Amino acid sequence: MNKRVFLQTSLGLGASGMLGRAFGAERRGPRRFASDLAREGLVWRDRSLVALGTVLSLRVAHAEAPQADRALDAAVATLRHIESQMSLFLPDSALRRLNRDGVLNQPDPDLLQVLQLAQQVSRRSGGSFDVTVQPLWEVFEAAQREGHLPSESAVKGARGRVGWQHLQVGAQQLRLEQRGMGVTLNGIAQGYAADRVRATLREHGIEHALINTGEWAALGRPNPQRGWVLGIASPRDENVMLTRLALGGRCIATSADNQTTFSADRRFHHIFDPRTGYSPPGLSAVTVAAPSCALADALTKVMFVAGFEGALQLAPEWGVDVLVVDKAGRWQASPGLIQV
Repeated sequence: MNKRVFLQTSLGLGASGMLGRAFGAERRGPRRFASDLAREGLVWRDRSLVALGTVLSLRVAHAEAPQADRALDAAVATLRHIESQMSLFLPDSALRRLNRDGVLNQPDPDLLQVLQLAQQVSRRSGGSFDVTVQPLWEVFEAAQREGHLPSESAVKGARGRVGWQHLQVGAQQLRLEQRGMGVTLNGIAQGYAADRVRATLREHGIEHALINTGEWAALGRPNPQRGWVLGIASPRDENVMLTRLALGGRCIATSADNQTTFSADRRFHHIFDPRTGYSPPGLSAVTVAAPSCALADALTKVMFVAGFEGALQLAPEWGVDVLVVDKAGRWQASPGLIQV
């Protein structure tokens, strides 16, 4: 499942690089920005690469350029490791091997941690978030290749192979209990990657950074006068900005029905209600602001299933804030989101 950039950065300093320009090898090299941070003696560095099915971009500042480059090298290594564990695009990733064999012994700590979090969210949400929806994705994708939607019986059959309760997650072994099950981490891995990259950059002395893994995290500030701000684009027209949100130390994740669609009217898309086998009907986009990107990423699906009013009511129970957009383009943000 490809994930297109839905958020647009509003940085207040030489603003282009974070959205990524072209698919291909990672881009690296020095860049200086005419910003207050530069006047304080900080040098900005950018790095972009393709991983986890999308363009990822990192921007960091440090007083010493070589240290900024070393931090970016470490961040890229972190991303490549996570990709080797969680990607459905790499044929020999740990996740692909789990889906192929139904069992994976001695799982990597990163894979174990993200699956443990996924199971916690599944349990607490009553199954609104479920990483075992891969059979639903496969049946819709197969039908799309043939130019139609899957039959009700095909969806019902796929839904019978979905169930987070049948994924056993342990430090010694991961196991799929039913034949034909499959796990996708496309609904949480990008958020988890942002969290891990932020931690890696901190470990390497970075105090100011903007991290785009398809979800967004930050450190510090772009300049002394203001914090990081993200513009929220309309899911119907990416040139139209709905509002601008201050990160305020939190992470932001977005899911939208225009990212991968199975029908021209976007009624059927890559976000599934595991209990019905179909896409939730009410919303076109959800943005979640949370303390961690992995949680924000997972909760966008929970809020999608909850619907417009349900998401606004549910957000305080999770200690997060949401912005929801319905199919007609009406949108509303919960009170804790700082609009600037």
